[in-house]
Amino acid sequence: MLEPRRLAARAAAQRMAAVRGEAVGETIGYSMRMERRASARTRIDVVTEGILTRRLQNDPELREVGLVIFDEFHERSLSADLGLALTLDVQQGLRDDLRILVMSATLEAGRVAELLGGAPVIARAGRSYEVTTRYVPAPVGSGLERHTAAVVLKALREEEGSVLVFLPGEGEIKHVARLLQGRAGEEVCILPLYGKLPRAEQDAALQPARRGTRKVVLATSIAETSLTIEGVRVVIDSGYTRVPRFDARSGMTRLMTVRISRASAEQRRGRAGRTEPGVCYRLWSAAEEAGMEAQRPPEMRQADLALLALELAAWGVSDARRLRWLDPPPEGAYAQAQELLQRLGALDEARRITPHGRAMAGLGCHPRLAHMLLRANEDGYGDVAALLAALLEERDILYDEEDPDVSRRIALLQEMREELSAGHHAGINCEASRRILALSRMWERTLHVRAGQTPARHTGHVLAYAYPDRIAQRRTGSQREFLLANGRGAQCASVTPLALSDYIVIADVDGREGHARIYSAARYSAEELVKQFADQLRTEDRITWDEAREAVRARRETRYGALVVKEEPLDVRAEGRCMQVVCEVIRERGMGMLPWTAAARQWQARVEFMRRVEGEGRGWPDFSDAGLCASLEKWLAPHLTGITSAAQLQTIRLMEILQELLPWKQRKELERQAPTHIEVPSGARVALDYAAGAVPVVRARVQELFGLEETPRVADGRVAVVVEVLSPARRPVQVTQDLRSFWRTTYQQVRKELRGRYPKHDWPEDPLSAGKRGEGRHTCRRYSTGERG
Repeated sequence: MLEPRRLAARAAAQRMAAVRGEAVGETIGYSMRMERRASARTRIDVVTEGILTRRLQNDPELREVGLVIFDEFHERSLSADLGLALTLDVQQGLRDDLRILVMSATLEAGRVAELLGGAPVIARAGRSYEVTTRYVPAPVGSGLERHTAAVVLKALREEEGSVLVFLPGEGEIKHVARLLQGRAGEEVCILPLYGKLPRAEQDAALQPARRGTRKVVLATSIAETSLTIEGVRVVIDSGYTRVPRFDARSGMTRLMTVRISRASAEQRRGRAGRTEPGVCYRLWSAAEEAGMEAQRPPEMRQADLALLALELAAWGVSDARRLRWLDPPPEGAYAQAQELLQRLGALDEARRITPHGRAMAGLGCHPRLAHMLLRANEDGYGDVAALLAALLEERDILYDEEDPDVSRRIALLQEMREELSAGHHAGINCEASRRILALSRMWERTLHVRAGQTPARHTGHVLAYAYPDRIAQRRTGSQREFLLANGRGAQCASVTPLALSDYIVIADVDGREGHARIYSAARYSAEELVKQFADQLRTEDRITWDEAREAVRARRETRYGALVVKEEPLDVRAEGRCMQVVCEVIRERGMGMLPWTAAARQWQARVEFMRRVEGEGRGWPDFSDAGLCASLEKWLAPHLTGITSAAQLQTIRLMEILQELLPWKQRKELERQAPTHIEVPSGARVALDYAAGAVPVVRARVQELFGLEETPRVADGRVAVVVEVLSPARRPVQVTQDLRSFWRTTYQQVRKELRGRYPKHDWPEDPLSAGKRGEGRHTCRRYSTGERG
């Protein structure tokens, strides 16, 4: 009989044995890692999920088993889904007489019955009492813990009996306990119940309250199913739970607080009606309940699948689709899990299990830890590896400790082991320590670890075998931020000696984007990395742009993943990629990095003007900044020999380079159709500004334009230039493309306004006659780019 948790397995066995009037270990027994109470008389063995998988791998026929019961299957744990898939495979291929029973109070029975080949569905209402539901949503601005504590006090005043409170996790439980302390009454006992508690404290929470007292049990979802807490007739449900979510991109698992499903809410509500009528306070509204998910999503969809992939490989299955699943493993996450196993040497190129992988599977722990145990033992660090694997599998041994240095925990455990005791140490979780020491001894026996006392300072070396992708390097200038080998960023919560290490190996880190928080890690060094992972180091020459120096930087880097372990300078001038890097920087920053002169910008604008006038496809190149930027390698790179900095870039003769881009015939055409200057009746040569807009602009004082009746034109007379008429002080007084109209309609008003201001200048009534020189009339037919015509 499969149960999802150790506490549930133990409680179920004790309950069934009590019904028979027997002790546990007779007809009814239980089995879990490092704890077994069963005998030759045992007919029902209540096991935790990992035990079932190990039995299936060791005895695929399950020769002494006639029935496998999957209890609380609605929880849809990864191990339960895997166990059912393997058991169905045994039934189909080896044991057609093997019976399978799936049980749950809130199960989608139709889907499961179909998976079991049309199995009959047996519905049993069970004995339960009426439970009154009350919705008590939190007021605006009230936090979860504060509102929960207020409702607990309300329930204690309004109702009789003990109270079971569901909260997301250990942190919220401790906070609510502090809020209730001294306010609940002397007759009320506040008892926590969560997975990390010592067994004695868990048992205390499950026992009936002493005569004349009441108890308030503050629990996680551990109390949602399989447990009956005597005397409880009031349930207060926060509506939240904490679940692990695996991020396939980062390869990290993050604990997230999420809304429970409606099915979970019903399970929690049912705890109040186990032995008598009860009351359930739901800390949300009926409207919110309508938006909650109907069922809890299966763990298969959001879990790390590395262990599942290893178990399937050991079973002889590389393609998970060969088995029957209620929800098959997601293809992306499953493929990523297989890739991890290949990096650890557990699978070969064909994704078949290797001898190393089979040894890993036999250890029954996460593949990362199994690989670490095997490789570290080969290095002579088996004793540290056994302690470290046990510590990571169990829980932290230090209470309320923010220092993430795991080697400190290893040193403490080594001291306890030498003293043959895990008790009487201030600030240490003795129950957890005893379990860790027992589990480490089990692995030492399994691996035949050589006797010895490896110093705790080697913890980082050992941990690196489990998490080679989480070897991390402290960022330059930071006191607690690190870059991981997988390219992610992480940080310590505070500045500690560990946070100041140049290198660390991270065991536990959440999956947040950007700066994930480091919960446990160990010191490491570049020397250890180079020695331990020599076959995975790669050397490459990198030519990049140094923003601080504004110059090209060339160096030879030795890299491990995203980490630069070692670097040495190279002669930047000898590297052909230097030109390419300079071009990339110009493209990124823009053409303004080049030494533009006014003449060069005018040349660029004249060519662009001709391209617009002539139209695309007529042979005029794209001289826009975007066009030049796109083709830097063609026209600029040949002139960048020896250029390695922004300062040196200013020495190139940009005008000459741009002029060379036009063939001689096009240059002559440019001079003819897009001249740089025009001659005005005064005899002055006035520049044309092609960079001012789509049409070139000529700027001239009004006196210089006397006698010029028609607007000058360029491009074989196709384009009239824009004339900016200036005052004697060269301030604009009129902008026009129609000089004839200006003389007729606007000039007299300009004359009237400016004559008094500039009395020394001519202001004739007839400006066209005033500008005539010699015989005939100037028409400005001759244009020039450099010489007077």
